[in-house]
Amino acid sequence: MEPEVGVNRTSVPEFILLGLVETEQLQSVVFVVFLFAYLLTVGGNLSILAAILVEPKLHTPMYFFLGNLSVLDVGCITVTVPSMLARLLSHKRTVPYRACLTQLFFFHLLAGMDCFLLTVMAYDRFLAICRPLTYSTQMSKTVQRMLVVVSWALGFTNALNHTLTLTTLNFCGPHVINHFYCDLPQLFQLSCSSTQLNELLLFVAAAFMAVTPLVLITVSYAHVAAAVLQIRSVEGRKKAFSTCGSHLTVVCLFYGTGIFNYMRLGSEESSDKDKGVGVFNTVINPMLNPLIYSLRNPDVQGALWRVLVGKQSLT
Repeated sequence: MEPEVGVNRTSVPEFILLGLVETEQLQSVVFVVFLFAYLLTVGGNLSILAAILVEPKLHTPMYFFLGNLSVLDVGCITVTVPSMLARLLSHKRTVPYRACLTQLFFFHLLAGMDCFLLTVMAYDRFLAICRPLTYSTQMSKTVQRMLVVVSWALGFTNALNHTLTLTTLNFCGPHVINHFYCDLPQLFQLSCSSTQLNELLLFVAAAFMAVTPLVLITVSYAHVAAAVLQIRSVEGRKKAFSTCGSHLTVVCLFYGTGIFNYMRLGSEESSDKDKGVGVFNTVINPMLNPLIYSLRNPDVQGALWRVLVGKQSLT
């Protein structure tokens, strides 16, 4: 938005997050539901991580990347939900300017890392199914660690760029955000200076961090599907599709909600749909990922059972 005549261009010291609901009765319900979702998500993802660490059968590249994904899921929900719960408890909706930018930085760091990690996991499935003879050398422990480090570096660069360019904007008021966490589309709408550079940066980042990984994932799974269909054994095809189906489900959930959220920058006001997409991005997706990867995977189920009952692996 353009600054009005006589408006003070001094940046506001804090923002007001309206949250998900207005009425106090519903706020109590939201607090209980989101606290339960947070505990379930953290517990589920840490259980997956523990199972991967203690079960020798899961010491493979696929589960190494899955363990990293569990860490990202815990971080993603921790960046947004605890602060929202604290505001519901204190009935205080304000968030300092610096705290808002910090939340935005870590959210985009983790989301960016998620984009690249899902791409790496698709590449891993491609090598395992289409290049089985050279899989162990092409996906060595050194290569695994390098892929994760590069993903973190790219995610960090993306988040830092968005945060630094956001500090160049002026926020003269109003400073009310119709959301439950700080994110780029909502902050763009509050700026009284031009956001063209920021929106251009977001567009370029979306092409690099969303479109490109999605194309690579699609190409990888096109080769995987062609290779799996050539397997004569029905049981072999079923097992191959099973290991890929969980990952594809997570990809569809992650990219579907992400594209909807960041392709709607032209709207003047945040809507309840934006909040719903935010809930999917920060709560539902991280909560579903452990279920998606464990429900149809007997190895993970067995390892989780041994972790929960305290028995060691038989292997």
